[in-house]
Amino acid sequence: MAIIKRALISVSDKTGIIEFAQALSQLGVELLSTGGTAKLFRDNSIPVIEVSDYTGFPEMLDGRVKTLHPKVHGGILGRRDLPEHVQAMQTQGIPNIDMVIVNLYPFEATVAKADCTLEDAIENIDIGGPAMVRSAAKNWKDVAVLTDANQYADVLAELKSTGALSQQTTFALSVAAFNRISNYDGAISDYLSSFNTDGTRNPFPNQVNGHFVKVQDLRYGENSHQQAALYRDLYPAPGSLVSAEQLQGKELSYNNIADADAAWETVKSFTGVACVIVKHANPCGVALGATTLEAYQKAFKTDPTSAFGGIIAFNSTVDGTAAEAVAKQFVEVLIAPDFTAEALAIFKAKANVRVLKIALPKGGKSAWENGRNAMDSKRIGSGILLQTADNHELSQADLKIVTKKQPTPQQLSDLLFAWNVAKYVKSNAIVFCGDGMTLGVGAGQMSRVDSTKIAAIKAQNAGLSLQGSVVASDAFFPFRDGVDVLADAGASCVIHPGGSMRDDEVIAAADERGLSMVLTGIRHFRH
Repeated sequence: MAIIKRALISVSDKTGIIEFAQALSQLGVELLSTGGTAKLFRDNSIPVIEVSDYTGFPEMLDGRVKTLHPKVHGGILGRRDLPEHVQAMQTQGIPNIDMVIVNLYPFEATVAKADCTLEDAIENIDIGGPAMVRSAAKNWKDVAVLTDANQYADVLAELKSTGALSQQTTFALSVAAFNRISNYDGAISDYLSSFNTDGTRNPFPNQVNGHFVKVQDLRYGENSHQQAALYRDLYPAPGSLVSAEQLQGKELSYNNIADADAAWETVKSFTGVACVIVKHANPCGVALGATTLEAYQKAFKTDPTSAFGGIIAFNSTVDGTAAEAVAKQFVEVLIAPDFTAEALAIFKAKANVRVLKIALPKGGKSAWENGRNAMDSKRIGSGILLQTADNHELSQADLKIVTKKQPTPQQLSDLLFAWNVAKYVKSNAIVFCGDGMTLGVGAGQMSRVDSTKIAAIKAQNAGLSLQGSVVASDAFFPFRDGVDVLADAGASCVIHPGGSMRDDEVIAAADERGLSMVLTGIRHFRH
């Protein structure tokens, strides 16, 4: 048990600190503090000893040196169970410090500002704070270290209840403290490593320090013989899957989470009322509608077979009529920004269905504000590939029409819809669309022609006609055979990046077959 008689408080973020300090003082704990925090306590009539008076050494160098003193670190690091430590501290007149409450200079918040300079960043690198936190965390059996205002209430409750802190508590606080220091140092390393020799910044730092927080252990991984856990970013983007509130249903599995992310990322990319159905990481049905019910019915119509046991996501509130329709099929996970009371009552009868509520991001200039990753990663043997995320949004002004036949306004709208869907389909991706819905999806084949044939078969099996449809391909057609297959299937327009050495040959083939062809200059490979 850690008996708390003396506490050192030095915080940049003053949230909750007055109330916490008052409570500690009422429990008879002597308070030490540094300049700004000490003044705050005096202004609120909280008894406090300023660290400079305690050590007999003044704060100096604009506050850069104030706690780096043997009387501070000796009081924190000295082990109460070692007689030689106790004797040395008594000889040097160093009292015990039993609690350290420190949060650090706001480095992460500072460098997140668009106008942050290198000088601003450097001045917000804390030195004394991390040193005290590390000292206290190392000596966790005797010293409690608090690094977050969220810890105050539980610690205070335990002190009031038992008069001390258990070793279980002080160890947990120590782990949290080392995690905080690790994250802090990682942020500094990431930022400083991003500078080139000429003073410009590189989006890919010379060292990357990924930090994630575990959300939960999972029952198993992608396969039953694998173990898995879900982690989130330190600062999750609003509207991302890890911010979901699970309203009902079984625990999410590894594959549920992966597929749910694919469905949610796809559906939130549309501005109109949309529904996306995902199976095995690929959208098998996507549609826009006037209502959630209409969007669902159109999306389901694309591929009813694959929709069985799929993940369904909406970007609008799910009402009772849509819920009644969805409840008729077997669904693993259902996602939406909100659900009416009637909808939730309908799904309550299907207790195993995992229902997730995720607020849509409010939007902004950055990827984070739009609920998107700024970077994507792929693990390889003893390494990692990093790239900027595929966040490009194609507009009609970006399109380059290269054939004699021009697409109609409706076809242009459908082409943009198809292109948006293709972005989330595994390469090679072929997506037939019409009237704001997918008609056939071909994914993950080594040959683009095979993907096209599969998409046509899917449409045929679903009883959907491809006559007059539009098609999106995530990459160029290297030969005219792809164009011929599209034309044979009934397509009237195709959108793809272009960029092949045989573009002229492919465009000529499109003219010959009476297709409109639109180039984007942007590829959407997805693996």
